[in-house]
Amino acid sequence: MRPVALITGASSGIGAEFARQLARKGYDLVLVARRAERLAELAASLPVQCEVLAADLAERGDVQRVAGRVRGEPRLELLVNNAGFGTKGRFWEAPLAEQQRMHALHVDATVELTHAALGGMVQRAKGAVINVASVAAFSRSQSNVSYCATKTWMVAFTEGLELELRGLGSAVQVQALCPGFTYSEFHDTMGVSRDRIPKGLWMKAEDVVADSLRGLDHRKLIVVPGWRYRLFVALFGRLPHSWRMAMQQRSPHTRGRV
Repeated sequence: MRPVALITGASSGIGAEFARQLARKGYDLVLVARRAERLAELAASLPVQCEVLAADLAERGDVQRVAGRVRGEPRLELLVNNAGFGTKGRFWEAPLAEQQRMHALHVDATVELTHAALGGMVQRAKGAVINVASVAAFSRSQSNVSYCATKTWMVAFTEGLELELRGLGSAVQVQALCPGFTYSEFHDTMGVSRDRIPKGLWMKAEDVVADSLRGLDHRKLIVVPGWRYRLFVALFGRLPHSWRMAMQQRSPHTRGRV
């Protein structure tokens, strides 16, 4: 029987590209996103068995429904927690409901789906979870408080899971994928112009996903696609905290998210 991968946020961008590349690797797919029609179009284009689950993972009931599907799939070998979004505006000026939805989606849904997946994976001694974070996890910026904080949490959560799995001697893998600016609908949805960001910083979703899957093959815990972003993470993290805060304070408060 073929393995199954469940991908959240699969209707476009990085999520849809995960579906295409995993289909080529022989996975059957469970595609999760809010837009059922987009998922159906994607599923029809793939040469594998695809199940479409329309769900808003910022809603508790939908998360529980998808978690039940995760627990009930004996062939599940990969969970990709990719669903996410960004907002604009200073934290206290932005609508509170959108901030709460972001935390529910990036944190609460990731917790519940990962918990649902790992129980079976560890028992079967096979499988992996990819948490799609961001290079923003390694820095802070104005008008981007909740996004940076939740993506930082995703990296820390993944690192903690890695410690537990290695302590158990489990073959199950986890990965935090931390892309930079990626061509997708992410910035369009936010209303952020791509023109404000140098072209050299943009990556294709195909390259981001390919890096992630190569990293999985090599049991790499943190994957930062693109040499420019890897250099940034390596150098920025070595700076004294006061220097990092000063540099981030000078950053434009309306800069684009990654």
